[in-house]
Amino acid sequence: MTLVSSSSVPLWRRVLPHLLAVVFFVALAAVYFSPIVFDHQTLAQHDVVQFNGGAHEAQVYRAETGKEALWTNSMFGGMPTYLISTHFTGDLSIYLHQLFTLNLPAVVANMFLALLCGYVLFIALGIRPLIAVVGAVALGFTSYNLAILAAGHNTKSLALAYAPLVLGGLLVTFRRNRWLGAALFALGLTMNVRSNHLQITYYLMLLVAIFGIVELVAAVRENRLKDFLSRTTLLLAAAVLAVGVSFGRLYVTAEYSKYSNRGKSELQPLPAQPGQPAPSTDADGHDPDYAFHWSYGIGETITLLIPNYFGGASSGKLSENSATAKALAGLGVPPAQMRDYLQNMPTYWGNQPIVSGPVYVGAVVCLLFVLGLFVADPRTRTWLLVGTLLSIVLAWGKNFESFNLLIFNYFPGYNKFRSVSMALVIAQLAMPLLAVLALARVLRPKPATTPVAGASTHPGLAALAGQTVDTAETADTKRKLLYAVGITVGICVLAFLAGLGADFASPIDAQMQQQGFPVDAIRADRASLMRSDILRSIVFVLLAGGVIYFYLQRKLSVTMAAALVGVLTLVDLWSVDKRYLNDNNFQRETIAQQFVPSLADQQIRQVEALELRSGKPATDTLSYRVLSLQGDPFSEANTSYFHKSIGGYHGAKLHRYLDLIERQISQNNMQVLNMLNTRYIIPQDPKQEVRRNPGALGNAWFVSTVQKVQNPDQEMAALSTLNPATDAVVDASKFPLTKTAYNAAGSTITLTSYSPDALKYSARAVQEGFVVFSEIYYQDGWNAYIDGKLVPHLRANYVLRALPVPAGTHTIEFRFEPKEYAIGNTVSLISSILLIVAMLGAVVYAVKRRPEVVAEAQLVA
Repeated sequence: MTLVSSSSVPLWRRVLPHLLAVVFFVALAAVYFSPIVFDHQTLAQHDVVQFNGGAHEAQVYRAETGKEALWTNSMFGGMPTYLISTHFTGDLSIYLHQLFTLNLPAVVANMFLALLCGYVLFIALGIRPLIAVVGAVALGFTSYNLAILAAGHNTKSLALAYAPLVLGGLLVTFRRNRWLGAALFALGLTMNVRSNHLQITYYLMLLVAIFGIVELVAAVRENRLKDFLSRTTLLLAAAVLAVGVSFGRLYVTAEYSKYSNRGKSELQPLPAQPGQPAPSTDADGHDPDYAFHWSYGIGETITLLIPNYFGGASSGKLSENSATAKALAGLGVPPAQMRDYLQNMPTYWGNQPIVSGPVYVGAVVCLLFVLGLFVADPRTRTWLLVGTLLSIVLAWGKNFESFNLLIFNYFPGYNKFRSVSMALVIAQLAMPLLAVLALARVLRPKPATTPVAGASTHPGLAALAGQTVDTAETADTKRKLLYAVGITVGICVLAFLAGLGADFASPIDAQMQQQGFPVDAIRADRASLMRSDILRSIVFVLLAGGVIYFYLQRKLSVTMAAALVGVLTLVDLWSVDKRYLNDNNFQRETIAQQFVPSLADQQIRQVEALELRSGKPATDTLSYRVLSLQGDPFSEANTSYFHKSIGGYHGAKLHRYLDLIERQISQNNMQVLNMLNTRYIIPQDPKQEVRRNPGALGNAWFVSTVQKVQNPDQEMAALSTLNPATDAVVDASKFPLTKTAYNAAGSTITLTSYSPDALKYSARAVQEGFVVFSEIYYQDGWNAYIDGKLVPHLRANYVLRALPVPAGTHTIEFRFEPKEYAIGNTVSLISSILLIVAMLGAVVYAVKRRPEVVAEAQLVA
């Protein structure tokens, strides 16, 4: 097939449809997030609030110095900022991101980007702009995209938004033009990896790998292996370039993962809790029970088609006409109080512990996906069907354990990830892609008519007789459309019949029943939500099917049919999205207003200010830690915004510190809190005053005795009885010691200068001494200097730094100088420059290239 040259078409006419599409996407994103755009509100995102708390120290340091703080002491006693807030100056893709998002506000930009990249995918495949807009809407407004934005998973949202560029580059490379495809693939993968959500990238690469397998089989059968290998090699080179741009971030992340809870624990497992399996320490990754905690129920898969089949979100809204409302009114609940109750009802009754909403790709998309299984070319439909099925099975996790344990144990890197329900992102990419390819194929220009059997052999006579003359292809398409409608509606009917035997019970019901809540009423409402959404999906399927059928009957033009399908898709998805991200999710608070110092925070500041005024050396207030008992200290970062916290909020803690939490801090070992320099403890009751901990040992101290042990378990056990003020414990198998007794009398050490990644002390040792620092030990990056000379330091007390100090007066410094950051930045800069050159070359090539003959079948033609 020869591509038609567009050189005779004026440039403005070629560009105008795309400009109109971009304007339309901006308008859609602005209207959906109108409280942000027009009313200057912010989206209340829990994870973003926690991020701002944990990243505050690094952000302030960057603003004040213009440099990156690669370490922060604001969370978990201290940890690298690699996965919190680190900028890599060599990665120039930040400027591309700013260009693509038009500098829109954060979440508005995420939505616009998802629409734009979806549009680019379909345009790259040769699909006309209007149908490409339909595809962009189908990809961008999938319910999961909005649910994760409501939760604050912005990096996940960005990674998903850029994923269509990767798929577009993949398909263009193999089906249209290898050079333009490889350039698009490199750009898409660069931006996807840059988004810094490796689990999404991992799932995307699984979909790419399935495509590769399908294409390889076809290439072998058709004797095209050489061509397949040349295109694959080109894509591998593009992938290397893409990874190179983010090499700095990936390099330090890989380094950090060895020491985080994503790696293997050094301790023997704790005894199993009653009724629970003993945790495994064999795998260098998560325990399967932890990774499979969020597993999609097998029956829950129906939410791809029927969103509220299992009640939607864990906390949903019910109307004042619901069974629950009537039951509460019967119990005498006042109307105002009842309306508050109805805003947050436990409507979800599926398998997962808590959900912010189902993964709903849309009833219209599901219909078109089924249609695609009949009309798309075999290789494309095989690839996308297998990807969708694998996605579903992976998301089942523990509910299909025999298969998923094999994947978990043997797929490289898969055990590093948790929340396997996230695997459904493969389906939410694959299903709309096949759906829109099917729509484009059905709505393509028709050839001259050829009467079918039973119609008049003369088209004019047939028209006079009121007959519709179909080509054989049109008749075949009609039949396949009826099959698709029948299958999709049939699934809805089967889901309704299956629901007749459901009990609509949730684990939370027992607790609610004990509190006198009308549980039967909430179960009746869950059933009502299921039935109404089954009917809703059937209606959308029939409407979309009717539009396509009328087009095939020549009652609608291509433009009208595409526009109507697009409107149905948008209305379908938008109305469901608004259940999980709506005006109630917005607030007028700024970031600064979200972190108003509590009474406890103010008390700590007052005490510190009072001690300064009383003549206490200012150096004593340079660095200390706070433990907040208001809620779970290890699942909140509000404290981190104001203080250096014992706790924090992050999914990748240092493994040794996590061990310390589980085995010592959670057992109320005050000596461990003392060695961490926990100066203040905020009580659980906010009305109580902050408690000053007199046992806090300060920033550093000399000890008299060093106890040698031979493994991490002995080191941890020793902390249970250790007096850290006078004694230290060291794993001699890792850090051999020749001296274990010291005379600490009269020796002093004081912190004189503090920044997140550089600490300076003044030490006076009467005799050779051994100093323990209340700072977290981290092997790759922290260097110790005595009087400017680099010296080795070691780990003591399981998590802290320690250093032998010769007699005399010395200046001791600790500097965080990870070589990985410097190397990574250099590689990222070189790769960024190469990417920009490749993109410019692709643009020049696209402008100058001649129309070409495409040997392989078009996706939609």
